[in-house]
Amino acid sequence: MSLFDKVKDKAQQMVGGAKEKLGEATGNEDLQASGKADQTKGEAKEAGHDLRDKATGAVQDAKDKLNRDDR
Repeated sequence: MSLFDKVKDKAQQMVGGAKEKLGEATGNEDLQASGKADQTKGEAKEAGHDLRDKATGAVQDAKDKLNRDDR
């Protein structure tokens, strides 16, 4: 995952947390729900990026192993 993606995902989670807390403090259930949704979206994006990175690494490892075995 690029550093930019990681920062963007974490920022979305932080903004969501702030919105949720502000919604709790003001009794605004819509803002609270929106904050929870933002946090969940940020976490899901982060998990997706992590999974993509792991898959890319596994493919590269397999290619490297095949290249070594061909020698």
